[in-house]
Amino acid sequence: MTEILSDSEADLRLAAGWTRSGAVISREVELASFPQAIEVVNRVAELAEAADHHPDIDIRWRTLTFRLTTHSAGGLTAKDFDLAEQIDAVLV
Repeated sequence: MTEILSDSEADLRLAAGWTRSGAVISREVELASFPQAIEVVNRVAELAEAADHHPDIDIRWRTLTFRLTTHSAGGLTAKDFDLAEQIDAVLV
């Protein structure tokens, strides 16, 4: 089983643009257009499938909200922060 990070460990791994609320990290971004937002979602979906770790994604026109937690572990793990880094790379 994947090890749950302590609050201090999670806070240390939190990257710019991401916030933490309990056992969830999230990031909201606004893209230039709806098609661009969907393109980002598709790219993140590919990364998530490859990692076998899937974010919750909320799509509101051209605003995307990504939420990560490791449901199977019951909290935040390294998997969440690793995928967050990959999402950040897509957004560059």
